[in-house]
Amino acid sequence: MTVIVDVETAKAAARALRKDLSARGVDLTHSAALELVAHQLGHRDWNTASALLAPGEEPPQLRAPVPVLRVLDGEVGREFYSQLGFELLWEHRFEPDLPLYQRLRRDEVVLDLSEHYGDGVPGTVVWVPVRDVRALHAELRPRLWAHQRPGLDQDAPGGPTFTVGDPYGNHLRFCQPAG
Repeated sequence: MTVIVDVETAKAAARALRKDLSARGVDLTHSAALELVAHQLGHRDWNTASALLAPGEEPPQLRAPVPVLRVLDGEVGREFYSQLGFELLWEHRFEPDLPLYQRLRRDEVVLDLSEHYGDGVPGTVVWVPVRDVRALHAELRPRLWAHQRPGLDQDAPGGPTFTVGDPYGNHLRFCQPAG
């Protein structure tokens, strides 16, 4: 499958469309084929598509969001999330006595922990899809604090799920989506 990211690829798709339709006895002008390709790409017309697909300009692309979780003590937050297998990527303070901001990662999940007032809201829930939630549950349960023993809800609406809460009321909801 070819991904259309520029004008030349879109024009090639229009030529291929004309050729395939012609082989089936359907005649189509090149202009009409360009309009159809533009519509398939989600644009209003060929002029709009060609302007947005101009060489050297890629359309905007959203990336995975990074949740910002409010913590009162970054060291305590980092210690808790390290128990869940997260590793520190970087940390930042503007000055030694100012709030700490950290970025953590485990596999494809990236979280920011912030001591800054106004960053995040304590009690935030982050839904995390997991390939094998039972294996993750078995891995994490022995590591968690004695008072936190999350059960595995087999009948949760999104699929088998368990939730872990950090010391500041934020929750990671691990779920194995169906299908």
